[in-house]
Amino acid sequence: MGDLVQQGITMEDRSLLGNLLAAFTMVLLAAILAYANMRWPKIGKLTQGRPIVLIHDGSIDRKALHAERIGLDELSMLARLAGIEDYNSIRLAILEANGKVSFFTHEAQSQQ
Repeated sequence: MGDLVQQGITMEDRSLLGNLLAAFTMVLLAAILAYANMRWPKIGKLTQGRPIVLIHDGSIDRKALHAERIGLDELSMLARLAGIEDYNSIRLAILEANGKVSFFTHEAQSQQ
């Protein structure tokens, strides 16, 4: 959105109507897409993505890592940031649709 109105703010494009039209178009498209995602779940899977299991019971899914272009070093760093030292203690590691990785450990499951 910022790039759309940048020219109007920096005075490279003095057309207020052009800037408002660009901003309105983006807001309208976002609203239509949000409604479509809510109304038809299959569209939501295409536009928002889906969660992907990277680790299951300590076993790393290397195909999923490769498909998502995540290296072992990056996965290890994310696990350390979550306070996890060993892959064997991970029950599930899921790459969420927003790009973050959620870790679920065996210890957390036994505490419930």
